[in-house]
Amino acid sequence: MLSDQNKPQRPAPRPGAPGRPNRFALVFFLAMAGLFAFYFFRGNAPSVREIRYSDFTGYLEQGLVESVTIHENSVVDIFLRNAAGQDPAPRRTLIPYQDPGLLALLKEKGVHVSGAPADVNPWRILVELLPWILIIGFIWFMFRNMQGSGNKAFQFGKSRAKRYQDEGKKVIFSDVAGQKDAKYELEEVVAFLKNPQKFTKMGARIPKGVLLVGMPGTGKTLMARAVAGEAGVAYFHLSGSDFVEMFVGVGASRVRDLFEQGRRSAPCIIFIDELDAVGRTRGAGYGGGHDEREQTLNQLLVEMDGFDSKDGVIILAATNRPDVLDPALLRPGRFDRQVMVAMPDIKEREDILKIHAAKIPLGRDIDLSRIARATPGMSGADIANLVNEAALFAARRDKAEVQMPDFEEARDKILMGVARTTLVISERERRMTAVHEAGHALLHYFLENADPLHKVTIVPHGRALGMAMSLPEEDSYSRTRGWIEDRIVICYGGWAAEKLFYNETTTGTKQDIQQATEMARHMVCEWGMDGDVGPIAYGQEDEPIFLGKEIARHKDYSENTAQRIDKAVQAILEKGMGIAEGLLNTHRDKLEKLADALLARETMADDEVRELLGMPPQQNNASLSGR
Repeated sequence: MLSDQNKPQRPAPRPGAPGRPNRFALVFFLAMAGLFAFYFFRGNAPSVREIRYSDFTGYLEQGLVESVTIHENSVVDIFLRNAAGQDPAPRRTLIPYQDPGLLALLKEKGVHVSGAPADVNPWRILVELLPWILIIGFIWFMFRNMQGSGNKAFQFGKSRAKRYQDEGKKVIFSDVAGQKDAKYELEEVVAFLKNPQKFTKMGARIPKGVLLVGMPGTGKTLMARAVAGEAGVAYFHLSGSDFVEMFVGVGASRVRDLFEQGRRSAPCIIFIDELDAVGRTRGAGYGGGHDEREQTLNQLLVEMDGFDSKDGVIILAATNRPDVLDPALLRPGRFDRQVMVAMPDIKEREDILKIHAAKIPLGRDIDLSRIARATPGMSGADIANLVNEAALFAARRDKAEVQMPDFEEARDKILMGVARTTLVISERERRMTAVHEAGHALLHYFLENADPLHKVTIVPHGRALGMAMSLPEEDSYSRTRGWIEDRIVICYGGWAAEKLFYNETTTGTKQDIQQATEMARHMVCEWGMDGDVGPIAYGQEDEPIFLGKEIARHKDYSENTAQRIDKAVQAILEKGMGIAEGLLNTHRDKLEKLADALLARETMADDEVRELLGMPPQQNNASLSGR
């Protein structure tokens, strides 16, 4: 006899395996189906002999029929007289046609006639009941599944906020590189949640709402996750688009339910990502009428600061479009504070690189400070993508470590696009592309305010057949008039080189001319950099709130002023064209030599171009190659 410890244990049922209730329901269903079939098919089985109609009429003529039962003018049950040699069992026949003389004949022969309803056909009953059985079974199945998964039917108005769980590794402020100013503002919120008496005894009131504002990829959501990890209180997070649904009134209902959950869990933090999806300015929709989004926003405004608002619930939201938010949402008492999550500077980019590069094997030649210097304008998400792409390039080549050339190739892919090495281009078009890109590249060495050239290539990347890329030596947050004018000259470098060599230009100058024209118009209309027009802003951007982009410029000046603006823009562009043509014509030999070298090598870095043209090396070059 086995003890309790040695008894074989019954294996636990697998998740999703049918249990006893399901097994009982299946047995019950099969039993009912069997009884149904037994009742209809056995109880209604025919116990009479089928005969032909001609035999029936023969029996009538012979006087052998004693009585008949007619079922709805179609089936006749025949009972014969108890005559010698005849089987007394009843017979049945089917009337194949309308026989008006049948009743008269039966009466003439003295046959007893009776009527009866048609027999019940079990197949007909099944066909009629089957759709209802399927509908009822489907509804029962849907309700059962919805209840089994924890959802209740028709509860559309419930909030879809997810509560932050402490499972796994939490994100804290030390995991977020840089953003010292943003961290300082958010650390104050965390400190209030941990020790509110420190602030309340001084009569201070913590902000009810904090809005994280920044460009895409700067780490707004990551910063919110760090607040959740540091605070140690209940934390609900959802997207702004989760409020709006196809049913009217659902958004407002979800807002009420969300804040009700927050008040029950106070103190807590509610994080709304992409706030602009629900918080856009009211009254800006097209077509008039009451907009569902406005109703949701109104409820959000009431919950944040209304008669029934309570302490202990802090709203944290993120958006990259603060300009389209409703002013009532940004007033003190709702989102009291706007925290700017800015693009990282060179030191912060190096810190971000250290965090992401710690996850991959690095070679000895890796210099993270040089990579940070060579990635101006990149956000934290861009840098994370850069590290990942470099690791992918190293893995494709079966390397044991990620090296500097892998980072160089990854950065070129991010900045210039994927190289299209298999694109077939004619030799004449390759020559014209080389001349065009050489014109752009050469001007970098003769303009005082231009950024240093990084790389020039005639390998197609993305939609471009070639590219000349420059990188600034240091981060810059504003631009001078000299830099913009030199940039316009560089834009016209490809156009001027084509005109100088072929006395005509190609469609490849479209993007260059467009960029130059936009910069010149900004100089005149927005930046006040033209002496004739003066420092006056002309034209207002018409940007509908719900379209989210500029579709026109509002003309708020006279035709005379418009002509002055056009002349000023044209003068800036003609000046840039003239400088580009003059410099390339003066250094035509260098231009031709660079174009020939590009045809042979396809891609040249700054130091290779300087060596080819006999120029001194550039100091503090941002190239990753280190040549």
